[in-house]
Amino acid sequence: MTDTKSILEERLTAAYATISPGADPVLRGSDRADYQSNGALSVAKALGRPPREVAQAVLDAAALDDLVEVAEIAGPGFINLTLKTSFIEGQVERAASDARLGVPVTTTARVVVDYSSPNVAKEMHAGHLRSTVIGDALVRILTFAGADVVRENHLGDWGTPFGMLIEHLIDVGETQGVEALSVGDLDGFYRAARASFDADPAFQDRSRARVVLLQRGDAETLRLWRLLVDQSVAYFSTVYERLGVLLTAEDVMGESAYNDALPAVVADLDAAHLLVRSDGAACVFPAGFTNRENEPLPLIVQKSDEGFGYAATDLACVRDRVDRVGAGLLLYVVGADQHQHLEMCFEVARMAGWLPEGTAAIHVGFGNMLGADRKKFKTRSGGVVKLVDVLDEAMARATAALRERSPDLDGAVIEHRAAQVAMGSIKYADLSTERIKDYVFDYDRMLADRGNTGPYLQYAHARIASIFRKANEAGHKPGPVVLAEDAERNLAMALLAFPEAIVATLEDYQPSKLCTYLFDLAQQFTAFYENCPVLIAPDEAVRASRLRLCSLTQATLARGLDLLGIPAPDQM
Repeated sequence: MTDTKSILEERLTAAYATISPGADPVLRGSDRADYQSNGALSVAKALGRPPREVAQAVLDAAALDDLVEVAEIAGPGFINLTLKTSFIEGQVERAASDARLGVPVTTTARVVVDYSSPNVAKEMHAGHLRSTVIGDALVRILTFAGADVVRENHLGDWGTPFGMLIEHLIDVGETQGVEALSVGDLDGFYRAARASFDADPAFQDRSRARVVLLQRGDAETLRLWRLLVDQSVAYFSTVYERLGVLLTAEDVMGESAYNDALPAVVADLDAAHLLVRSDGAACVFPAGFTNRENEPLPLIVQKSDEGFGYAATDLACVRDRVDRVGAGLLLYVVGADQHQHLEMCFEVARMAGWLPEGTAAIHVGFGNMLGADRKKFKTRSGGVVKLVDVLDEAMARATAALRERSPDLDGAVIEHRAAQVAMGSIKYADLSTERIKDYVFDYDRMLADRGNTGPYLQYAHARIASIFRKANEAGHKPGPVVLAEDAERNLAMALLAFPEAIVATLEDYQPSKLCTYLFDLAQQFTAFYENCPVLIAPDEAVRASRLRLCSLTQATLARGLDLLGIPAPDQM
């Protein structure tokens, strides 16, 4: 099925081609009409003709009579198009009968999405929320768009701290250590290991020796290391399940997975004459990157002590994702502060031929979660906020609100609904913010059932479900769409914009655009609901039409929320 905007674009593109081949109609929504094109302005400038003259020539050449009720030229050469009501009605019927709600498959690319990336034996903190939630939404939206998506959780599971952690595991005993990790006391385990390392020189020596054994592949050391990794991954999986994200243990591709490939990274860069020795370290100087003194900035691949830097692992990772996974697009959902490092890695990979023409690596950066003081979100004592504590607090507040509103509800029902609201609140507050910006984490605002919040969208979905429970009891069913009222037409146009919202979201991997669309749809439905009675409509045909609009709205809200990883409850 072709969506409404695409149909218009196809017709206008053909019309523009008669005047200036390759011209873009630049079609967008308008306050004055359903769609507006300002393409005539750019074409007129290129041809040296008056813009209104070009706009009229486009309309004369366009075959729009079956689609457009009013086509007018406004201002210096804008083309305003108002669609025929009959055409909108037909498009709504098509979307309502389509399992994809009118959204075409737009890509079949193989895409790797790198997101979440906690560290073994360290608690997931609030800072992991953004990568996890944004990455999960992009995985869902890309999959829906037709992409073959590979999820990869780049776990921090290798390096010098593991000598300390393994020795601490030996000291406390495997049983006690595994128990501490399995119940989520990762921070406690790490802090105890750190305290022993800082206080005991003998423990330091043992830890350093253990690192050497780990790097050499000593069997017993690897067994103990695997215990730490497996218990941490198992705990992370429980957090992911609570948060409702798709990551599983099978998606883990930790730093250790690339350990054996690091020597080849250095050797191949050297063979390509890209390596430069600087203060004993092996570096690559990608063009265009400089420090504050405007001097060339190095990407350190191997340190002067022969150890490998993070860059070596990231380069090996790029090679693996292109060569083994066969990805044509690599998305790195990583904090904005890593932008320069990642861009340097991508450029070096291109220089080495590991990121070939037609294969893209993109840093999907994001800002920070801030507290009420507009500083990084922390506990009152200044410590890092655990992600599970964020979930627990949202759950507690949602539960209290539900109990106050519906004290007679069964406890299990309240718990289920509270979990849906809590998850939706946290995710939507994050995703509705333009990702590169910081945002203030505010429980009261995000849990509100009014305004641009997750609960507001969930309530809209639940309200429609309530309409259908009553309609089913009375034997009323949806029927052909007839748009007689402005509120009906506005809702229909909002529903037909769903494919545009998906395309716009993936243009710059910005889930906030889908959030904005869903909020607008919910608002249009609220206006429709207040102005166009459904169950007490004036006659059966009008009721059936409005039920069809309700049905498509419910399906669109449910699909859109699911693409954000947010539950769409039938009751709240």
